[in-house]
Amino acid sequence: MKKIALIGSTGSIGKQVISVSNRYPDEFKIVSLSAHSNRIEFEQQVNKLNPKVACLDICNGDITVPKGVDFYSGENSYLNAVITEADIVVVSVVGFAGLKAVLKAIDLKKDIALANKESLVVGGEIVMQKAKENGVKITPIDSEHSAIWQALGFDLNKEFKRIILTASGGAFRDLSKDELFFATAKDALKHPNWNMGSKITIDCATLVNKAFEVIEAKWLYNTTFDKIDAIIHRESIIHSMVEFNDNSVMAQLSYPTMEIPIALALNHDKRLCQNVPQLDFKALKSLTFSEIDNDKFPCFKLVVNAGKNGDAYPAVANGANEIAVQAFLDGKIKYCDIFSIIDGALNAYTNDAPYSLDKIFLADEYSRQYAMSKIK
Repeated sequence: MKKIALIGSTGSIGKQVISVSNRYPDEFKIVSLSAHSNRIEFEQQVNKLNPKVACLDICNGDITVPKGVDFYSGENSYLNAVITEADIVVVSVVGFAGLKAVLKAIDLKKDIALANKESLVVGGEIVMQKAKENGVKITPIDSEHSAIWQALGFDLNKEFKRIILTASGGAFRDLSKDELFFATAKDALKHPNWNMGSKITIDCATLVNKAFEVIEAKWLYNTTFDKIDAIIHRESIIHSMVEFNDNSVMAQLSYPTMEIPIALALNHDKRLCQNVPQLDFKALKSLTFSEIDNDKFPCFKLVVNAGKNGDAYPAVANGANEIAVQAFLDGKIKYCDIFSIIDGALNAYTNDAPYSLDKIFLADEYSRQYAMSKIK
């Protein structure tokens, strides 16, 4: 039985991890979990799963946990859920906060099932080096990177010619550039194919999420940006592809679901039956592909270029994006302002200090303060 530490239990991925785990009680047991602020749902999870450790960062109100459960609350309390008893740590917390959880798991020499792409976006070089030094396996939960991992035969070090990431195009794929000026958060949250959390759904609308996946691919597969492509695939049936030296291409297909990549990340390459419908190829009218329109989705190229510039620039882009997305969700800025805020933060950032973990954290702090000042 594999013991799981679940960081981010009340989010979309976290709840599906629990669903997969409950479906196979002889295979998995959740021994610790954490959440940010959803007290009611978190309390229900703790009382049902009876973990060894439970952590809630923001606990507004009383919470009842079973006897014997170690409960923590307060800022960064989620790190207490990364425990030695776990065999694998699932990091599904949203945003920059995932970096700390990933680094602690590596320090404890725990394998990681990674749904938090930001940890590799902002600190990929450090994370992958530390993982290698500590013998830690990092397996992807993102459907796109799981598809690549599967196409590579579950071998992140396998040789390939090109990675092709697919993107649905998000909620605004059919809008013109002029129409995007009037787009609202309510509109952006209507993803055509996936049901996800609000932050990642907005990132899909701006294609920042796809830019993050490009940067993530560089570190996961130890490759260069010129070997990573991204295209629009509206149907979200092909979750990504790998081209090999003989120009053959392997792809992973399924109806949009996170249960397949979650189960594979938890159990490496052992396939377990999931609550996923079988593909009906006769019912599929078409599978379409098109280029990303950088004029309509300028955030994609902007953030990819931040990744290419390296150093702490990806951390600047991520921090500014996190603040801008929340402001957009709160109705404080327009959709098009997200690009302006990220672009402004990247252009204003200067720091000649050597690349380090401290520099990443300082860059994150700087970009958030910059973004908040522009929003005000």
